Amino acid sequence: MSATDANKDTANNGKPNKPKNLRALAAKVLFQVVDKGRSLGDELPNAQDKLANPKDKGLLQEICYGVLRYLPQLEYQSRQFINKPLTGKQRVFHFLILVGIYQLRHTRIPDHAAISETVAACDTLKSRHMKGLTNGVLRNVQRDETSEEEPLKDANDAVKYNHPGWLLKTLQAAYPDDWQSIVDANMQRPPMWLRVNQSKISVDDYIKLLNAEEIEVSHRDKHSQAIRLANARDVNTLPGFSDGFVSIQDGAAQHAAVFLQGQENEHILDACAAPGGKTCHILELTNNNSKVTALDVEQHRLNRVADNLQRLKLSADIVCADASDTNAWWDGQQFDRILLDAPCSGTGVIRKHPDIKWLRRSSDIDKLVELQQQILQAVWSTLKPGGTMIYATCSILPQENRQQVEKFVANTDDAEWLQLGAGHGNDWQILPGQDSKDGFYYARLGKKAN
Repeated sequence: MSATDANKDTANNGKPNKPKNLRALAAKVLFQVVDKGRSLGDELPNAQDKLANPKDKGLLQEICYGVLRYLPQLEYQSRQFINKPLTGKQRVFHFLILVGIYQLRHTRIPDHAAISETVAACDTLKSRHMKGLTNGVLRNVQRDETSEEEPLKDANDAVKYNHPGWLLKTLQAAYPDDWQSIVDANMQRPPMWLRVNQSKISVDDYIKLLNAEEIEVSHRDKHSQAIRLANARDVNTLPGFSDGFVSIQDGAAQHAAVFLQGQENEHILDACAAPGGKTCHILELTNNNSKVTALDVEQHRLNRVADNLQRLKLSADIVCADASDTNAWWDGQQFDRILLDAPCSGTGVIRKHPDIKWLRRSSDIDKLVELQQQILQAVWSTLKPGGTMIYATCSILPQENRQQVEKFVANTDDAEWLQLGAGHGNDWQILPGQDSKDGFYYARLGKKAN
């Protein structure tokens, strides 16, 4: 149970606010994400800002992420005890009931606390008449021992695997031998990966700092500056974090700057750069002596690029523009190297962003493939002859990755597919959970000099 659900927040100019029930906040967030198509990354921080206690903020996040991971199974279980679906203005209570079931089935919160706090959320949501239904459903779920023994005996695969049917079929077709391990990985909590800033400290020396603080390292990537911690922790407790010794970045994403092989004094484009982890990594590997342009279409996400650069005391040109419209941002000076981390389905990072499963539609994929083609062609025109480009996505769908690159090379006279390096062939598809990393795709393209 949240220790401060009943506490009063005094952040409103010293005046006590009404108590915040985090289950009510969770139900509202989930309604906005699932029914209204809003991003969890936008909705959750706004809700967390209404809570004063860090533990409450953490529990709100745990509940929202958990419900989105297990959404089909929670809905399946709720239907066993609700005769008529909740629609219209009652939809938020549909999600409140899922919040309650998630606590009962997947957390260590005592049943009595999970039920009482969830039912109390009806008061916060100004619908006392919904308390009876909410309480009744949760009491039935609590008592239903049969559902724990054979919870999904009549459910379809989408429910059993907690993935939308279209995505499940797509993964089964693309990865007939690996689809089950992929969906299993998507249900896991991501580990904590660090990127050591080699311009300030070596990986070996930083691991010594961690050891001195009794922080256990479970893995070190031999091809990058990536290390994985045995247990996640507050970044502010990491030695040297405020001094820029280290950043948070998944192990798969850290291969981007390594494969790019940027050199000092080169002119480098990081297209679709936000939130800036790869931009900073490029600068770290070139001792902040390369001229990097960080380009992205979303200004609010570019603010995070600026924040990351400032913390690490690095410098880059930040440009807000549509990468596919070179007239809007390109000054005519060609780039030596380009990193294109293209907009994609995000199907490789579902464990980190479980809302992707419910926000993405099958019909989105063709549109994304077309957008990737437009951006590829546009930024290719800004690459100097003899230059190289790394094409990357956090997708695991072949049409966004290998098929995309094959089509581009076949239709572009001055493009050639190069060896990626580090023992890989022309490209590398990392699957979710492989070496505990996110799903990611990489290919290297060269622009012929003649």
